[in-house]
Amino acid sequence: MSHTSREKAKLLARVRRIRGQVEAIERALESEAGCAEVLHLLAASRGAMNGLMAEVIEDHVREHVAAGELTEAARTEGADELLEVIRAYLK
Repeated sequence: MSHTSREKAKLLARVRRIRGQVEAIERALESEAGCAEVLHLLAASRGAMNGLMAEVIEDHVREHVAAGELTEAARTEGADELLEVIRAYLK
């Protein structure tokens, strides 16, 4: 069982909160809210997405890079996967 499966309920709850934040941005834009309000909503959504990303990264490191029972090849694969995702995320 993967770590995302074990944490499924918690991760899905975070995703649903992020969805609600994105929907609030949509409503603000549709109602022509002020730019400061939209910016605050965007910042909150970005923070929530970053928090979700950090949580999944932490779990990945613990399970696929730092776990004591992993072979060196498995650690390298886990680290390479993580670096690939981080490069894409930072673009």
